[in-house]
This record gives sequence, structure tokens and C-alpha cells, in this order.
Amino acid sequence: MDWGAIFGNAAVELISPTTAAYALAALGLAIHFGFTGLLNFGQAGFMLLGAYGYAIPAIHLGWPFWACVLTALVASVIFALILGIPTLRLRADYLAIVTIAAAEVLRLIFTTNEFDAVTGSASGLSNYQGDLLALNPFPAGRYGFGPFVFDNRVWFFLLLAWIVLALAAVFTWLIMRSPWGRVVKGIREDEDAVRALGKNVYSYKIQSLILGGALGTLAGIVFVLPRAVVPSYFQPSLTFFIYAILLLGGAATILGPIVGSIVFWVLLSFFSGFISRAVEAGWLPFMTQVQAGQLRFILVGVAIMLIVVFMPQGILGNRKELAFVK
Repeated sequence: MDWGAIFGNAAVELISPTTAAYALAALGLAIHFGFTGLLNFGQAGFMLLGAYGYAIPAIHLGWPFWACVLTALVASVIFALILGIPTLRLRADYLAIVTIAAAEVLRLIFTTNEFDAVTGSASGLSNYQGDLLALNPFPAGRYGFGPFVFDNRVWFFLLLAWIVLALAAVFTWLIMRSPWGRVVKGIREDEDAVRALGKNVYSYKIQSLILGGALGTLAGIVFVLPRAVVPSYFQPSLTFFIYAILLLGGAATILGPIVGSIVFWVLLSFFSGFISRAVEAGWLPFMTQVQAGQLRFILVGVAIMLIVVFMPQGILGNRKELAFVK
């Protein structure tokens, strides 16, 4: 059993761009669910719009990276309005149903062969990072220390991902300390009381949906920058992984999604490496490598369940914040 490789691969997830992307998406869900009480089950749809909203203009129109980012954000605002306008006046479960369905519809649209010339269908899109890579300050080659040895491209995307996450965390912290943040927290606790104070609850919910969706869109961009854009990445399970990360770290916190994402991906990488090598070593003769790949999710789920049982508020959460779910 190569314990060095197992722990080394797990350690890489501490700083990987994927960890940062999931944390950014969970931060968006924190605005939706943790602070406002909105049940958005379609965060994968916002991430998909971010990925394709960036890649399509870059490939087919040759736009610079900042224009591609703006295109993705505009698409996410339109998507949030389409979802929120007909549902946010109704009960919370209507938003949950509509968002999970809309996200899956989007994924199937980008998968269909009808739009293959634009979206690449199931094969996706690649080689769209050229304009952004022109800004890469790292010299060519591979360097680092210990398990953290990457090429210059990975270092650039890693740095970019964590800078975006840090800026998003500071932005979220500032708006949640503002009067706007206090209003959305009040909506989470008792929207009728907030409405009685003369606040337009519907408008605040729309704004929260747009802001959290925009962070999800940025997460989609960060997630696909080191890889191709493939629609299969954005299945409904992606949203539930993000919810697991959010609840693990603390739903109504700023740092909780970041800590939750780190814990989630480190555990997933550790169990993946351990089980795979245990099968190779013959420790689990009744199991194939395919089955081992599924077992890692079970073990991660058990680990998260234990944390939730003994720390229901999450790692960094406050027990007082649980009141709104009762």
C-alpha cells in the first residue's frame, strides 16, 4: 500500500482549482439557502451557464476573456429571472422543483446533437483558454514541492481560482453585514414579519437568487478552466454535492463553504486512493475497481453523516442559525 501517494493525492485537493470552484458554488448556495432560505436545487444549471457562457464566445467569436465572463454573468441573470419571477411569490418548494428541472433541461439542450456546431454536444468544447493564458505570469515548466508539483498552467489556474474565491467571500461578507443582508436574513426567519415592515420581500428574493446564481456562474468558469467543457459534468448530483459541502461547513457562514469543500474533496480523494489500492493489493477480493469507485462516495457520505449528527450546524456554523429550518 503506497500511503505516500494516497496522502499526497489527498493533500493536492487542499488547494486544487476544483476545490475552489465547489467552494465558490457553495458560497452562492449559502446566499440562497443559508442566508435567505431559498431552496435552489439547480446550482448546476448556473455553473453550466458559466462554463458555456465563457467557452462559446471565446471559441466561436474570438472574444477576450473579460467579455466572455460578462456574457456568462448576463446569461445567469436572465436564467435567475426566468426561474424566480414565476416562483418566488409561491411556497419555497416550487422554486426547488423548478430549479432542478430547469438545470436538467439546460444540460440536455447543450447535450443534444442539434446544436453540435455551437456546443460540441456530448463531446463538449476545449481549447478556449488561449486569451486568458496569455496573462499567465508563471514561466514554462513544472515546479513546486512535495505533492504540490504542477506545470505553469495549473499554477495559474490555481492562483486565479483562489483569488476569485477570496474576492467572492469578502463580497459576501460585506453584503451580509449591510442592511440588505439583514433584510434577507429576516426573510429567512419570517418573511411575513419583514413584509409587515414595508419591505418588498419578492424583490429581495429575486436579488438573492441573482447574486447566488452569479457566484455559481463564476464557479462554473473556474471549474472548467483547467479542463474541457462537457455537459455530463453538470448533472443534478453536482448540486447535491455542493449542498453536502455547504451543510458540512455551515449553511449560514462565509468560511463554511470553503472549509466544507476542502474537507469533502480531501476525504473523497483519500478514500478513492485507499480503496483502489486495497483492491489492487487483494485486501478486498470481492470488489472490482468499478465498485471501488462507487464505494468512495458511500464512505464520504458516512463521514459527512457523522459530522452532521455530532455537529448539525456544520463545522463553522452557529446552532442559532438552525432555527429557520424548524
